[in-house]
Amino acid sequence: MSAEAVAVLGAYESEYRTHVPELTFVEQAQQAAVGALGDASMSPDDIDAFVFALAPTLFMGVADADRWAIDHVFAAGKPIFRVHTGGATGGSAVQAAYSLVRSGMFRSVMVVGAERIAETPDAQEVLNLIFDVFYERDMPLSTNTSVGLWTTCYLDRFGQTQEDLARVAVRARRNAMSNPNAHLKGIISVEDVMASRVIAYPLKLFEICPRSSGSAAMIIGNMAMAKRFCAQPAFITGSAGMTDTYWIGDRLSATANLRFIDLGPAAPATRACFERAGIRDPSKEIQVAELYDPYTVMQPVQLEQMGFCGRGMALRLDKDGWWDVDGAVAVNPSGGTLCTNPIAIAGLVRAIDAARQVMGRAGAMQVPNVRNAVATAVGGIAQFFNCTVFGASPREAWSDS
Repeated sequence: MSAEAVAVLGAYESEYRTHVPELTFVEQAQQAAVGALGDASMSPDDIDAFVFALAPTLFMGVADADRWAIDHVFAAGKPIFRVHTGGATGGSAVQAAYSLVRSGMFRSVMVVGAERIAETPDAQEVLNLIFDVFYERDMPLSTNTSVGLWTTCYLDRFGQTQEDLARVAVRARRNAMSNPNAHLKGIISVEDVMASRVIAYPLKLFEICPRSSGSAAMIIGNMAMAKRFCAQPAFITGSAGMTDTYWIGDRLSATANLRFIDLGPAAPATRACFERAGIRDPSKEIQVAELYDPYTVMQPVQLEQMGFCGRGMALRLDKDGWWDVDGAVAVNPSGGTLCTNPIAIAGLVRAIDAARQVMGRAGAMQVPNVRNAVATAVGGIAQFFNCTVFGASPREAWSDS
């Protein structure tokens, strides 16, 4: 059975900051929907279906906020789906919309969402709920403490220093200077990172993402819609995801198939994604990588597991500027999740920033001659992982399996 080529037609991101008191949640979502329609020169009647990206609503204390927003994003009377895979939600929502178009069910789908994570006084208490109720919650684990343990293991395994890891934060803040929507940005030094307050050893404040509020939307469509509405679309040429076990303990044992400290699902999911996109050597064929990296350690781990370099090499290459905007692969020219993390839409933001690079619409963040860009998203306590490749031309020949 033939399958539709799928293209990004337009997108919108708000400015991200801690609080957005002047707008309600539904007004934020509507802002994104209107912005994406304007970017694609489309009207609400041109959208066949909607995917709403919404992570835990405990962050703002409103149950089923997607239901509240239906009328405001122009979805009344049309199919609408909610996606929730924790931090991976935005990336999963893009992939759900992609499947709806590629299958031929709909000509066009809007992915839309908003986040108000700072409405809760302590997001880590909410995030503790992602852990196993019998063995892990009472420790009490948080994303900060568990990733702190992960970071210690990574640095020890490969003989890296905290200063090596601090360079990731320095580069992220510097890149974010070119991103008008980024939450955190600025010129900082390794010494600044090392001097920032320890949150969960060895992770320090500058190595951890902020709690960001904002909204985003992306419109994708089939080839007929692309020809009608977008002169230079970004095509989704590869897409894959994997989910691992809920329990961290099962990913730390000697017999585990996928290891927690290796971000286990990343390698097999990326292999499938790259195979579908026809990518054989990512470091030579992909010009931009927008990686979901709310902690510094998550960037080198992903680069290694995704095949951009060998195990234990990402931080060594970072010293030589390998991942700079003008390096071998531009990693997070937007500043990434380290600088902006609206959890429900963080993966969607990564996808938008990657697609815009291919479309030539990245503004001051634009990397020259981008033919392929990849976006990732990670959710739960690293048991959800997905990646999506955006290309300058459709890849009609890859398998529909």
